Amino acid sequence: MNRLFTVFGAVCILILSGCKKKEDLSPSYHRGEMTVLTDESFKSVTEALAEGYMITYPDTKIKVETKKEDLGFLDLLNDRARLVVMSRELSAEEIKEYEKQVELKYNPAKFAADAVIFVVPKDYPKDMISLKEIEEGLQSDAKNFVFDGTNSSNLNFVAQRFKKEPKDLKFSIIPGNENVIEELNKYPGKIGVIGLNSISRPFDKNAEKLRSMIKILPIETKGTAYSPNLDGLREMKYPFTRVLYFLTNEGNFNIANGFIRYSCTQLGQMIVEKEGLQPYNIYRREVQMR
Repeated sequence: MNRLFTVFGAVCILILSGCKKKEDLSPSYHRGEMTVLTDESFKSVTEALAEGYMITYPDTKIKVETKKEDLGFLDLLNDRARLVVMSRELSAEEIKEYEKQVELKYNPAKFAADAVIFVVPKDYPKDMISLKEIEEGLQSDAKNFVFDGTNSSNLNFVAQRFKKEPKDLKFSIIPGNENVIEELNKYPGKIGVIGLNSISRPFDKNAEKLRSMIKILPIETKGTAYSPNLDGLREMKYPFTRVLYFLTNEGNFNIANGFIRYSCTQLGQMIVEKEGLQPYNIYRREVQMR
């Protein structure tokens, strides 16, 4: 009889330990795999946040995949992605469709201030451009503004800034932010339109090389010129400042929402700052001692 109880007890322990092991392997914010879709223009900051998250939670694996902003949003709606990075504001119709398809309230998780910037080769004669020049140039058959592609975040945001549809603008294309910079000097008189995060990482060798090839044009509006520096982004004075945010279709607190929370807390915001962007949720505090 004692032997029977011993065997029965051992079986129970094995069953319980097996259940516990199975429970431990269930999806969680600190365990599992996920792909984040992001436009190429803010891939750098997304990758930096993903690396930070995986260091904090070693049992997670986050892959960052580049996709045009509008296409990434469609993948989210159709449940082909759990998390996307966006910059443009959604229309009322898009918000309605999001809430219908995803069955969640539209709640953008804002984490960084980025910018669309206008760049020219170092020897370009202009040192500034006005908002009016940009608006008029985007209606000109000369197509002097060079974007990184159709459906790109940069084109979408500039069009939205002027209350236009991208199809209503006239522009040239060189695919990819880096390619715009590297090939711009082949086309005299053209002005590149890229995302700040493409070149904002302060100590990255490739970003340093790209910055050395161009100059950023401050934008004049109402008699004042604004640059896409941290002050211009923090106070939203630079006319093409944009706020990056996450959208998810995950209704529980698993890896997507865990990553969002991490990116918006102090540790994630410090990573944003190291990327050369303006953190959305924390600001530098300066204390004067007397």
